[in-house]
Amino acid sequence: MPGKPERPRRVTVDREGPLLVEGPVEVVLEDGTVVASRRFRAAICTCRRSRTYPWCDTSHRRRARRETT
Repeated sequence: MPGKPERPRRVTVDREGPLLVEGPVEVVLEDGTVVASRRFRAAICTCRRSRTYPWCDTSHRRRARRETT
């Protein structure tokens, strides 16, 4: 279909947090299930602690850091 070319989706990587993906977005899970977010920006969990996986629920913030002795 002629018109404006679609620009690439932007993915923002944060070492301490989720992947932020400009939406809408569909995610294919390991079992082949497809889940969708129609939000402007979706936060995709990378730590697998989220109760709403694959979407981030900020569970990574509760991770206890090991103390060095």
